[in-house]
Parts: sequence; C-alpha cells; structure tokens
Amino acid sequence: MLSSLDCSGYNYICTNLLTVRLYPESAEIQLEFDKVKSLLARHTKTAIGHHRAENLRIHTHIDFVKNSLQQTHEFRLIAGSGQSFPLDFTHNAAAEIKLLSIPGATLAGDQFLLLLRLLVNAEQLFRWFDGERQLAFPALFSVLKESYYEKTIRELIEAVIDEGGQVRDNASEELAKIRMNLYRKRAELRRVFDRMVQKMNKLGHLTDISESFMNGRRVLAVTAESKRMIKGVLHGESDTRQTAYIEPEETTSLNNEVFSLENEEGREVQRILRALTAKLQPYHSLLNSYVSFIGEFDFIRARARLALDMQAEMPNVDNKAHLHLRRAYHPLLYLYNKENGKTTVPLDLILDNEHRILVISGPNAGGKTVTMKTIGLCQMMVQAGLMVPVHPDSSFGIFKQLFIHIGDTQSIEFELSTYSSHLQHMKYFIDMANGKTLFFIDELGSGSDPNLGGAFAEVIMEELARRKAYGVVTTHYLNLKVMANRVSGILNGAMQFDEQNLAPLYKLITGKPGSSYTFAIAERIGLPQPLINRARKLVDENHFQLDKLLNRTEQDLQRMELKEKQLQKLLQENEKLRQKLEKELDREQHRQQVELLREQSKLKQDQLDYLRDMDRKLRAIVSEWRKAENKQDAVKQIQALLFKQKESGKMITKKEKQINSQYRELSDPANEGDLVKLKKNRQVGTVKEIRGKKAIVQVGLMPLTVDLADLVKVETVSEN
Repeated sequence: MLSSLDCSGYNYICTNLLTVRLYPESAEIQLEFDKVKSLLARHTKTAIGHHRAENLRIHTHIDFVKNSLQQTHEFRLIAGSGQSFPLDFTHNAAAEIKLLSIPGATLAGDQFLLLLRLLVNAEQLFRWFDGERQLAFPALFSVLKESYYEKTIRELIEAVIDEGGQVRDNASEELAKIRMNLYRKRAELRRVFDRMVQKMNKLGHLTDISESFMNGRRVLAVTAESKRMIKGVLHGESDTRQTAYIEPEETTSLNNEVFSLENEEGREVQRILRALTAKLQPYHSLLNSYVSFIGEFDFIRARARLALDMQAEMPNVDNKAHLHLRRAYHPLLYLYNKENGKTTVPLDLILDNEHRILVISGPNAGGKTVTMKTIGLCQMMVQAGLMVPVHPDSSFGIFKQLFIHIGDTQSIEFELSTYSSHLQHMKYFIDMANGKTLFFIDELGSGSDPNLGGAFAEVIMEELARRKAYGVVTTHYLNLKVMANRVSGILNGAMQFDEQNLAPLYKLITGKPGSSYTFAIAERIGLPQPLINRARKLVDENHFQLDKLLNRTEQDLQRMELKEKQLQKLLQENEKLRQKLEKELDREQHRQQVELLREQSKLKQDQLDYLRDMDRKLRAIVSEWRKAENKQDAVKQIQALLFKQKESGKMITKKEKQINSQYRELSDPANEGDLVKLKKNRQVGTVKEIRGKKAIVQVGLMPLTVDLADLVKVETVSEN
C-alpha cells in the first residue's frame, strides 16, 4: 500500500490537474489504453513508479503534457548515449518513514540501513545533476529542483549503525562498557566450557556431537548412562532419550552473567535506536521527498524504456484541437508485429479546422477499426505524457473530451437492443460535443434498416460537424460517403484493397470514399454467377454504378501510386547519376587547375632562375672589375651581358608581335566556340564551355579553366 508520502512535495505528481473526460467508462479498454499501462508498469521497479503507471491519467494541461514528454525524451537520450543514471534504490521505505513521524517510535537497525541506502541514492542523484547536466536535462532536473540533500541525516545514521545494520560499539560509552564486559565473560565461559568438554570426553561421558545449544546456553551432549554423573542443569533430552543436554555446574554462574549482560546490551541498544529515531524525526518530510522523486525518476525511466521498445518519438504538442499524423503506427500492433517479424503499415492523417471529421469506408477486415484505434490510442498516450511511434514532425492537439463507440454495445441489464444502445451513445455525443471533443464511432448507424439507419447517421454527422467536434467514423453507408463531399468539415477516407488477390492493404487514403467490394469478393470466392446477377438486380442501379465507380477509381489510384513509386525510384537513380557526374566534373576541373598552376609555376621558376643567374654573373664581373688593371675589359663584359638580356627581351617582344600579327583583339565578350587569347601567357585557344564567371578553354591538347576576365576575344587576321 502507498501512503500519503508518495506525493509529498511534488504537486505535479499528485495534482488536481484536469483530466480528459472519457465516455463511456470503458473507453480506455476499448482503445486498449489499459494494455499500454500494463506494459509501462512492467518496466517500473519501485512501488511509487508502479502505482503511477497503473494509475496513469490522460491530462488536458498542456504544460504537464509537454513536461512529461520532455522528461521521457531526455531520459531516452541518456539511455541512448550510454550514460549511467544513478537510480538503484528500489525498496519501499514508506513504512520506515511513516514511523519517523510517530512520537516515541523506534526503528530497527535494518530499517536505518534501508534509510541509509535511500540517502546514498539521493546523494548520487544530486551529484549527477551538478554543473552542465542541469542545463542539458532541464525537465529531469525539475523533478528534484525543489528539494536538497542534507548530509547530516547520513552522518547521524552512520555514527550509530554499521554496514551490517548493527549498532556500533562506540554509539555510547555505556554500550562500549557493556560489550567489553560481555566479550570478557564470553571468552572466560568458552575457556571453562572447553575444559569441561575435554574432561568429559576423556571420561567417555559425551556422545559423538559432544556439545550443543539449548535455550540460548552452551550445553554438554551426555550419554543417557552418564547424565547422573555430571553436576549441572538438565535442559532437555533427545527424542530417543539416548542423549541428555546438561549445562555444567562450573559454567552456570558464567552463563547467568552473560545472559544479564546481553539483556543490558539489548536495553542500551533500544535506547540508542530510540534516540536516533527521535533525532531523525525533523527530517521526515525531506526523506519523503527523496522517496517521491526516486519513484518519479523510476516512472520516467519506465516511460523511456517503453518508448525504446516502440521506437517512439516526441511529437509536437499544441494547445488547440487538431491532429497531424505522419507515419503513425498502432503502438500495440507495432510491438506484436515486431516480435513476430511482421510489417506494420503506418498511416498519415490531418484533421484541422477545415477537415474535422474523417469518414472511413472500405471492405470489412480492411483495417478501418485498427486505423481508428491507432489515432485514438496515440492521442491518449500523448496526453498521458507518453511518446508514440510516429514521425517526429507529427503534431497533436489537446482535447478535453474523448468519446468512444466501438463494437456491439447491447445492454441486457436495461433491455436495450443494439441499435437502441447505439442511439443512446449518439445522444450523449450530440449533447456534450464541442470544439475540444475527439470522438470515434465504428459503423455509424448500423443495427437498423439501412435506409433509416443511414438517414439517422447522416443527421448525427451533420450535428457533430455543426458543433465543431473532431472525430473518425467508419461506415458502409453510401449516403455518408456522399455527404462528406457536400458538408463542410467532413472528409472522406478509404482503406485500400487489392482486388486481384482479395487482400487488404491496410493503407488509409484520404480525400475519396472507398468501395465495399461486395460483388468483387463474391465473384473471387466463387459464388455462382446467377446468384450474383440476381443480387445486382435487387440493388438500386445508381447505387451499384457508384460502388463500381469507386472500385475502379481505387484500383486506378493504386496503379498510379505504383507508377509514382517507380518514377520516384528512377528520379532517385537519376539524382545519384547527376551527383556522380558532378563529382567527376569537379575532379577534372581540379586536375585542370593543377596543370595550369604547374605551367605558371614553371614559367615563374624559369624567370627566377634567369634573374639569379644574371645576379651571379654581374657580381662576378663587378668583382673582376675591381681586381682588374684594365677596367675596359670588364666594361665590355658587362655590355655583352646586358646586350644579351636586351636581345632576350627582343625575342619575347617578337613572339608577341607574331601572335598579334596572326590574331586581332576584339571588344566583344567571349562566347562558346570563340577564339580567345589568355592575357597571362599570351596563348590562344577555343572556348569549349562557359560556367558562370569561368570558361573552359582548349589550348592545344589541354583544356584549361580560366576566369572570363583573363580572356580577350580574338579573330584570325586574313592574309592578303
């Protein structure tokens, strides 16, 4: 049993937050929310965590919902990153802490040891949140934010209780004195008794076991024939009366002294424990808070583990009525299929102010009810603070009412037929529905004459739409499929069906109604054709033609989806080829740049070598001029060197003149296919391609990538 301490100091744990109004009382069972709570409870390890899981509530307070989701998300991040979260205390310390609040109560040594373990875990948690982790995991930190660690409690307990849960010898001077005397008396008793055993053994008075304990005293195991030969107290005999248990006269007084000292020790220990209990009474509430937040962390850990099992995500939550589901799975069906190696089909759905009510049609066993339960169960879980198996971009609103009507609700107790019970539920829906209501109705209008039931179903839908309620309805009625296209706020949806293989695809398509595939299924399973034809004649021709049209439209849509998938696959392959080609072009461009830089570097190196050679020669000539007696010879050498340099310059000029004589510069910008001259090295080539501000120019056998600004358009000078 959980006491009131479970929620002490934690308003968000046991608050009076508003919860969703559920109708009927079995709504959680109909949507299988009770199974989710059972799975969650299995992951808990503490009494508080288990209690919180079994009594999980569905809230309407958006701050509570967001905080719970964020806590679960943060704990899942910790688990996923391999970090260790210190949560080792799993015992229920409610009884021990409750005793602390009762004046005159006394806790035993093992109970103090339990509190000590609680304190150790609490200290570990406070230390874990030191520093940056408070900022990294703010939602988790908020659990113990209002509490604090008091080391005095641990010091008080450890000063009295040892690691084995026993009162320490030095807990008081009196206890130390008693235990010292007790130790001495026991040692003396042991020596005296051992002498008696040796003596009696030599005399042959003892059995094979020699000694035993009776009534807390050490006694001799004497043979029946010898029991009158030993002085002492007879404590008993064996069942066969072959052995007598005698306390020797020599040890009786010592045993009495030991017994007296043990009583004194017990009284002193009780006094010390009572005094320690009284010292800890002021910390009763603080210890309560430790138990509470450790239980809350256990509950959060359970939510995170359930999320990992379901591969669940934290969706967006808004304080308005709407639903935007992307790749949403039924949580329980997903777990079942994962365990059995099966595939679960996700659903996509948007319910907003424009389309508030979804009408799902399609064949039986096609997944209509499962789709409805997927939406309802995910909504319940999110408003209970649980992560759900959806795409993280999914968004959930906050609803204040959840109304469920699934399956046969015939009431024997009130003598109501199935349809009467159905109408009673619909009356409640209509009376109570508003813009914050989310409802689920399976087979609206069923259980009555199709025409009359369909008429009532239509007016019920219109009224729910008028009240701005949100919901999902499954039906086979044609009039409900038709009204979805003419009543504002109602959207058609269909469950896809493979007509060729007579197999449901369990995929929801919104925006169009679905066929019931009645005649198609009858034909596929082999009913006689004359029976099928007679049935067709009994059906209104317009009704039959419309269902046939829906059938054909759905099959066409499936073929279009298949072609779209094939097209998407081709587009993806094309994109891969494009990326590969771009990489190849970038690699070729890089190679061309390297070649150009290498050529430019070679030209600069030649010029540098020439200048170094000139400098060396001039220095040598100057040195010779200084030494030479005939200065005129040195001057001639300098003139010859300078003249050679001038001739080299003339050679370069002649080369430029030769190019200028063959090509004429133009002022027009260069385009692909034009002849151009490179400003830097005066080479002439053809523009192969222009990419932005750069061009690929073919110079001889080598293509070069050059800035457009470094090119001059030229044309060949015609020879006269």
